[in-house]
Amino acid sequence: MRHRARFLVLLALPALAGCEGALSTLDPSGPAAQSIATVWWVMMTGALLILALMMGLILWPFLKRHKPAEVPEGLWLWTGGLGFPLIVLAALLIWGLPAGQSMLAGRDAPIANVEAEAFQWGWTFRYAGREGETADVLHIPAGGPVDVEVTSLDVIHAFWVPRLAGKIDAIPGLTNTLRIEASEPGIYEGQCAEFCGLDHANMRFTVIAHDPDAYEAALTAALAGEDGS
Repeated sequence: MRHRARFLVLLALPALAGCEGALSTLDPSGPAAQSIATVWWVMMTGALLILALMMGLILWPFLKRHKPAEVPEGLWLWTGGLGFPLIVLAALLIWGLPAGQSMLAGRDAPIANVEAEAFQWGWTFRYAGREGETADVLHIPAGGPVDVEVTSLDVIHAFWVPRLAGKIDAIPGLTNTLRIEASEPGIYEGQCAEFCGLDHANMRFTVIAHDPDAYEAALTAALAGEDGS
């Protein structure tokens, strides 16, 4: 039994290794992304426990085949068919709601506001109170919430930076606001998460989170084109 457990752990290691990377939701670098990752781990753990329970119920008749016992149909229906799913789904709903709330703007003032405009197949970013724009590179200050107003010029796209927050749709004629936050300075990869045409897979962008004290200078340089963005 002990050897079997070790074997299962070894099988899981390659899968867990894929949880890291530039577009991994399980390698969070901000509070919203951390909430999403936590919900994922809770769901996976719960799913494994439920799987173990179901497998136990399947094996139970074979283990007790010499001592048959009847289980009332009502017990299976009300407990397994209704009661158990309702408890699990209610617990998941209570756990998951705060994760969704963490990505909503308007709860407190952001430290920066930006506009993300999608088009086939790229992104234009504009900054509140500043002239100019950057293409496919979004500059934000680290260490605080940033509200991103997302829209589209043509078809439906989706703004998604997995390590900073969840995704939100970019819809023509409509502005959706997503709150993102980088806990520390760094470079974070983003991706359009809605199929939008032949070059959808290459519709990626970069978020550069700067130290707050250096943000204004870095943004000025970016808008002037001095950093190549």
